[in-house]
Amino acid sequence: MDRKITDILPPKEIKKEEVKKPVLEEEIKPKFRKIRTRPPVLFSKSGLIFIFFIIILVGFFSFSTLSKANIDIWPKTDFLILRTEIKVDKNVEEPNFVEKIIPGEIFEKEKTVTENFPVSGKSLKEEKAQGIIRVYNAYSTQPQVFIATTRFVSTDGKTFRTPTKITIPGGHYEGGEFVPGEIDIKVVADEAGPEYNIGPTTFSVPGLAGTDRYTKFYAKSFEPITGGLREEVSKVTEDDLKEAESVLTKKAQQETEVALRNELQSEEISKEFDFLEEAIITKVVESFALVKPGDEVEDFNFQVKAKSQTIIFKKNDLRDFAKKYILSQISENADQKIYEESLKINIKPETVNLEKGEITLSLEISTKIYPDIAISELKNVLRGKTMLETKVYLENQPEILRAKIRFWPFWVKKIPENPDKIRFKLNID
Repeated sequence: MDRKITDILPPKEIKKEEVKKPVLEEEIKPKFRKIRTRPPVLFSKSGLIFIFFIIILVGFFSFSTLSKANIDIWPKTDFLILRTEIKVDKNVEEPNFVEKIIPGEIFEKEKTVTENFPVSGKSLKEEKAQGIIRVYNAYSTQPQVFIATTRFVSTDGKTFRTPTKITIPGGHYEGGEFVPGEIDIKVVADEAGPEYNIGPTTFSVPGLAGTDRYTKFYAKSFEPITGGLREEVSKVTEDDLKEAESVLTKKAQQETEVALRNELQSEEISKEFDFLEEAIITKVVESFALVKPGDEVEDFNFQVKAKSQTIIFKKNDLRDFAKKYILSQISENADQKIYEESLKINIKPETVNLEKGEITLSLEISTKIYPDIAISELKNVLRGKTMLETKVYLENQPEILRAKIRFWPFWVKKIPENPDKIRFKLNID
């Protein structure tokens, strides 16, 4: 069998450019052209000159306007103690420092204290019963006289007496029948005690016993006889009243003085006025009780009224006097000044007469004094000086103890020419 032979052709070569390479991420980024540029010119020559000019102006402005010198100085001081007296008088209206008198005002407070006190006295109280009885005369038509203290005895044997003489009317006849005479009289028990408090009963007259009149004179009571007692009762004594007065006097005085001080120490008064504890005078103006010794009560009320008084004066009046007095004592050193923060005044009363409205005060005045330094002259002298020159000059002044100088801003090296830029501060040790 014939076979057909077919040529087998080799495969075609693949051209390199026909092979597609994979696209990388870096290769798809956009490409830029690099452009060379010159460095920028920040300022022109004229700009630099302008900036330099501005810096000079700012510096000049800062130096002339902001510069200043702060100078602390400590002047030499002396400590002064003076003693004198001054009168506070309610009768004057204005201070008279020459005569050493300042005005004062009477300030007072009243308070009434009442308290209940028990009584300490005891006594045996005895009272006789008494009442009204009706005495009958069934003996005759003639009146019968009974003397005072005539006895009447009740059916239970209690004896009573008539305190006064009595006359019993005689009887009379009515329609042939005899009607006894009668009279109501007061009788008092022969002895004290509750056992004589008896009800209505019949009484005989023991003084007539053994006579035919005994049964013809008799008495009856129609109301109870009362008032008889025998018991221990409380009674006011003289000591009770004295003790109550003593306790309340002390209490009233204390409470009145406290009320006075509280009001004097209130802001309204204390900010303007002063007073002295030693010049407060308190006295009792009224004390009484509504009972007297011997009164039979369980307790009683006692009342005391007290009044506290003093003289007050203005703080500024005293302080002004003290300053003027100090200045009068250092007149030969007229250049001295008072350091007011150190001014102290110790006061104590010499005499107190509230009736006249006067107090004489003893004063001890203490203060620091220092030279009156002429600040304006120092400013003129120190203008333009350096810190060292300023310090040396100031500490060579006889009235100055030491000094401290500070310049501002930091580049300032001399005292400003403008006196308003020089600031002084006085420090007192």
